Amino acid sequence: MRTSHHWKENTNEKLYFMNTTQQHNPDASSYSAHNSHKPVNFYCAAPHAKAVELVGDFNHWRPFPMERSGDGWWLAHVELTHGHHQYQFLVDGKPVLDPHATGVVRDERDERDERVSLIAVS
Repeated sequence: MRTSHHWKENTNEKLYFMNTTQQHNPDASSYSAHNSHKPVNFYCAAPHAKAVELVGDFNHWRPFPMERSGDGWWLAHVELTHGHHQYQFLVDGKPVLDPHATGVVRDERDERDERVSLIAVS
């Protein structure tokens, strides 16, 4: 019997795999906190935005579309590894800091001293 099944990963699976391959350390114990993933919800209030995306070190700063809810909030669900992660929202293409972030730090990729939001995952 011959079957063909085309598997297509969803965007959350893509972020999970991008995050695990980037953070992989063969010397770490399989029970290490660095190998565990925690579900993290990102919320952005932008009721008049046409599009909101999430970018961060966990997705190689590639725009990840957020889902719009009926009340003007935008949501993204991401599995993150233990540690600190830098990110920003792109509201209609413009970078916006998260007012609910753990903190704000200097963007290590940018020499213009731009700021990014910081989240701590434990």
